Amino acid sequence: MANAASGMAVQDECKLKFLELKAKRNHRYIIFRIEGQQVAVDKLGSPGDTYDDFTAALPANECRYAVYDFDFTTDENVQKSKIFFIAWSPDTSKVRMKMVYASSKDRFKRELDGIQVELQATDPSEMSLDIVKARAI
Repeated sequence: MANAASGMAVQDECKLKFLELKAKRNHRYIIFRIEGQQVAVDKLGSPGDTYDDFTAALPANECRYAVYDFDFTTDENVQKSKIFFIAWSPDTSKVRMKMVYASSKDRFKRELDGIQVELQATDPSEMSLDIVKARAI
């Protein structure tokens, strides 16, 4: 288990699943949660899952980290993919939870080599598909 500077450990499974998403494309998304003093895998999305499936899998009242493998076509008609890191911190979550997630985010993100775009969202409108598309191009 990797040890984080913030005192937050990252389970090896987190990095393993991220590598699978990045290299093998086994997962469309991964949602991570903080359990006690470590970051753990919460949910995995299958390759056929849509962006709506992903957003529906995020809890309405709890913070999470997530990575999403976003496929898109450029204006030149080229198929591309970008890996998004999303810090989900809904306004309705507890203040302490928001603080723990905010203070551990950068350290956790560094453990995941290959993140291309970062988004922070406090409600679903801040991570709409239109915003993701705009940030990907």
